[in-house]
Amino acid sequence: MDFIVGSFNHDLYTLRFEPATSDKSKASLSLIRPTPAIGGHSWLALSRKKDFLYCTAWTKPQPSIAAYSVQNSGRNIQFLNAKPIQALSGYVCCDAHHIYSVGGPTGEVFRIAGDGSIGDMVQKLDFVDPQGVNMSEGRGSVPHGDFGGLRHGAHSADLSPDGRSLYGEPPLTLVNKHFAPRPTDGPRHTWPHPNGKVLYSLQEHTSMVDLFSIDEIGVTLSHMQGVKVIPVDKDPKHYWADEVRLSTGPDHEKPRYMYASTRGLKPETKGYVAVFRLKDDGTLESVEALHIWETQTSGGIANAIEPAPWQKGREASDATEYLALTDSEEGWVFMLSFDGKEVREVARLSLGKTEEGEVVQAATTVWL
Repeated sequence: MDFIVGSFNHDLYTLRFEPATSDKSKASLSLIRPTPAIGGHSWLALSRKKDFLYCTAWTKPQPSIAAYSVQNSGRNIQFLNAKPIQALSGYVCCDAHHIYSVGGPTGEVFRIAGDGSIGDMVQKLDFVDPQGVNMSEGRGSVPHGDFGGLRHGAHSADLSPDGRSLYGEPPLTLVNKHFAPRPTDGPRHTWPHPNGKVLYSLQEHTSMVDLFSIDEIGVTLSHMQGVKVIPVDKDPKHYWADEVRLSTGPDHEKPRYMYASTRGLKPETKGYVAVFRLKDDGTLESVEALHIWETQTSGGIANAIEPAPWQKGREASDATEYLALTDSEEGWVFMLSFDGKEVREVARLSLGKTEEGEVVQAATTVWL
């Protein structure tokens, strides 16, 4: 199984993961090739056919988003073009026709050109309040910096399964605005259930995941339940939650598990990966986690999880699922397994150092 890793400060990397088999006792993770990048790519999005890659680009003096063509399962990645944006982007997603980017006080929508490159901007988004005040500017300093407002401003956008709605911080066209359940929350990322009826919202400041029901039109959310994704005896003020995702198989329409990852705010504070069992309708079977696994590092500004796709030919009775986990503190990419009871590390790979001797800071992954 091959996947692409973006980094905050260096190249793109194509990696291969091979699970353990009856003939091979150990799983392995190896580097296929690096690809020079135009800047730090903190977030990646693949086209539906996985032949184009769209990325946030932390370029200077002006931030941008970038497009690459992807051929031969990531062995040939070619830069196509980049388009400038107003503020540092924290997230990109795409459908067949458009690329959506959000970051801090602003966001943009670009048309996808016929050759897969980024076309003209068709809409600019402004997330400051009606009086023109950027709310993130008044929050003061935070650990690891504010990344141009990303710690407190608009941070993510994900499309609903039918492509009719865009969820995250905040929506593209403000049909409905929904406040976080707790005043200390900081909504970071959302992820929809394949049935389109449940939305999972990760709260960065409180290390919670909240579940919302979605109405038939796809724009009205109702809070159903929330769960803590760090151990009960840990204080959320020492952590910042990073990602929420669902398992990928064997029945893609009925994911078995919800995964959530959290980072430690300081190097001495390790992060966590939590797993919760889901019912067929997308709600939680229990508010108690099946397992909460302590990561090997704090995760730095990453500790992002991405479940691997279910491999064709695997038996549905096979309980083991795999996840990639990125670490920017020491530059590791970890492969984790979950067998229905326990998370384990099964392989790891260091991305090494830059020409200047800095750790290559692994950011996020996409599976090919």
